[in-house]
Amino acid sequence: MTEHVEPLFSRPLLPLANADDAELTCAAAFPRIAAAGGRASVVHVIEKAGGAPDKASVEQREAVADELFDIARRAADDAGIDLHTDLRFATDVGDAILDAAAEADATAIVFIPRGGRSWWDLFSGAVRDQLVRHSDRPVVVLPAGTDDDGGSET
Repeated sequence: MTEHVEPLFSRPLLPLANADDAELTCAAAFPRIAAAGGRASVVHVIEKAGGAPDKASVEQREAVADELFDIARRAADDAGIDLHTDLRFATDVGDAILDAAAEADATAIVFIPRGGRSWWDLFSGAVRDQLVRHSDRPVVVLPAGTDDDGGSET
């Protein structure tokens, strides 16, 4: 029996950590999603302290999420793709991302690492392990960026 395999970029989930990450991730992923005739879901996870005081107020963190979602909406409009946004509050960021991917029926979890304190590095080794080893769908790491002519940075 042959199983139908959908393109990775038909319904990907893009976790967004901050404004820079949102701009870079959307710029790299949305053209690929458009080429696949797909739609995107983006998720921002507000990490709860699990009993300890949170570093910022809920209102401050929701304002950051609104900014990230605005960046993603503009990029989706420019790329001509549909976009779903998802804001989550969780003590376990990895579980929240995996749950969001399952609920969105995502074909992949897609992100971009960057130098220095990258999105990838924002998470502990346990979260990286969770995303890569425990996801029931592909995890796609896109190139860190492109130059003006569309080629990969070196």
